[in-house]
Amino acid sequence: MTPDDLVLTGRGLRFRGEYYPCSIGRGGVSAHKYEGDGATPQGVHQIVGMLYRPDRIARPAHWAAPIFPGDLWSDDATDAGYNQLVRAPYPHSHERLRRADPLYDLVLLTDWNWPLSVPGKGSAIFLHQWRRPGFPTEGCVAFRRDHLLRIAARLSPGARLIVR
Repeated sequence: MTPDDLVLTGRGLRFRGEYYPCSIGRGGVSAHKYEGDGATPQGVHQIVGMLYRPDRIARPAHWAAPIFPGDLWSDDATDAGYNQLVRAPYPHSHERLRRADPLYDLVLLTDWNWPLSVPGKGSAIFLHQWRRPGFPTEGCVAFRRDHLLRIAARLSPGARLIVR
């Protein structure tokens, strides 16, 4: 392990010697992730990107890319754009990245089932803001806003999320 690794533990996420409370998927941790199971996938996942809402927060790191109106994430396993950033209009099932709520004001992207996506294995696993403490996600890892901003400011490209 390296100092940049984000390690999910029973106490929260450990990063650079500190622990951050977090929420995981409603399906718990799974070694057999599939689309719609609500599980956080077990394994080592590289952080491959950082997206942020420039109309809501300052750029959290030099390598962060803005989320634009019309940015979507495909979760349609039958489409060629599955588990990829796509743009509106997009006729297939997707999530809006530019949300009315603050959940995706800052998103760290992992390489779960990416860039060569296997249909049905599950779409994106993000690190993002939580709704409230203890409220489960659809498989992502979620944090208090100030903790997520602190992690993002100190994170290097290529860091790893380790889920045991």
